[in-house]
Amino acid sequence: MGFLGWVRRRKASAPGHRKREIAELAERVTRLYPRLRLVSRYQQRLRPALEHAQDYVRELVGGLPAPRDASIQAWGDDPYIQAFFGTPQDVQLAFSRSPELREFFNQSPDAEQAVAVLGMEMIERRTLGVALEGEVMRTEVPQTTISFGDHKARIIARTEAELREEIVRRMFDQFGMEGLARFAAGKSRRDVLTREQTLLVSRLRLLRQQGTGMRSMLGGDGDATPDEQAGLSEQIAANERELAQLGPEEGALDRQLECLAEVLADAGACFSIEQRRLRLSAMNVLVDADNAGPAHEIDLLTAHVPGDPPLVRSIALVRFARGDMLSPTVLLEEAERLL
Repeated sequence: MGFLGWVRRRKASAPGHRKREIAELAERVTRLYPRLRLVSRYQQRLRPALEHAQDYVRELVGGLPAPRDASIQAWGDDPYIQAFFGTPQDVQLAFSRSPELREFFNQSPDAEQAVAVLGMEMIERRTLGVALEGEVMRTEVPQTTISFGDHKARIIARTEAELREEIVRRMFDQFGMEGLARFAAGKSRRDVLTREQTLLVSRLRLLRQQGTGMRSMLGGDGDATPDEQAGLSEQIAANERELAQLGPEEGALDRQLECLAEVLADAGACFSIEQRRLRLSAMNVLVDADNAGPAHEIDLLTAHVPGDPPLVRSIALVRFARGDMLSPTVLLEEAERLL
């Protein structure tokens, strides 16, 4: 059974099955720093916190809306797609420019469509505009406009189920990375070994560059090319060898395991999604509830990931068809037109 099996399940598992689930999760959150597995009874010590994190992830991932069709046709019918993109053509351009989506279709020749996490930057501006008040058209009326930019689709799968599984994996990777970050910052104890702290800071930086965790999924870190990815993997392996040379310093590993348990017990501080209801006009102007003018409502999801700086991105699950991908020639012509 994959990660999604227990995410979707609502009834309590049998004790033996529950134990296997926790063991699987313990391996996931320690894979970014396998030396933690040297700590005696590390799975049992993480179990209470893992159970809490499991419940949190189940609720969060299970509550995400179904993917929306992202296409030129959908722009005219779906208020969400219309709000996210300025024109119908912008939908096609944004996804066609995604190197991750192009790579997915190249590696999956039989896939007619893909589902993805769309990460965006939301921009809220105060402006002066024109508005109809009663039967009078007024100018220089204070307004708030909403726009979305920096569209990124990096986490891609064949099906909605596979995409949700990948989100779950990314969330537990994020817990592991936050445990590393807390220990490397010396937040748990003042007597953190200087040598290990330095190596862990380096490891955390390399993992972020490689695109591990939730920040990359939302369109934040992780812009490395395939060649750079290979180089980062080599650096992470070298970092692991250096850490291994320190030996199993039980006290330091115990303290880091405590950090990881603290993170899992407070899972919401590592990654959260907030919902905000917006009432928008066709021009993406915020409209008051008592305004009788034409408008549509959307429930905007905003993801928050800690870090320096923290990452805040609007997200949506979307579905995009292979047949809507523009050719490289058309993309080049479009780029030349904009110069």
